[in-house]
Amino acid sequence: QVQLVESGGGLVQAGGSLRLSCAASGRTFSNYAMGWFRQAPGKEREFVAAISRYASTFYADSVKDRFTISRDNAKNTVSLQMNSLKPEDTAAYYCAAQIFDGFRVYSRNRFEYTYWGQGTQVTVSS
Repeated sequence: QVQLVESGGGLVQAGGSLRLSCAASGRTFSNYAMGWFRQAPGKEREFVAAISRYASTFYADSVKDRFTISRDNAKNTVSLQMNSLKPEDTAAYYCAAQIFDGFRVYSRNRFEYTYWGQGTQVTVSS
């Protein structure tokens, strides 16, 4: 079982940067694919980025070239560096973890992740 705790959210002006972190419990963190999802008011939770157990990275088109996901298996953490933030990036951001077997190394489908953090709010003002 994995417990996830996000941090690093806040209020930032458009064009600014924030770095989100997700601390995971458990001794098998390195076996998990880690994902970041976000949910704006009145909208469904959507995929933002993921990093596989092999450190391959994947991004939603809306954040590609602006956000960077990374992991530190020694510290059981995954981070999301967010640059050039836009008002439409405003949302609650959630960290998720799942072990994927076989040929799949990650998923963009939130229903395929078992473990979730409580979320951290990111607000981008125009």
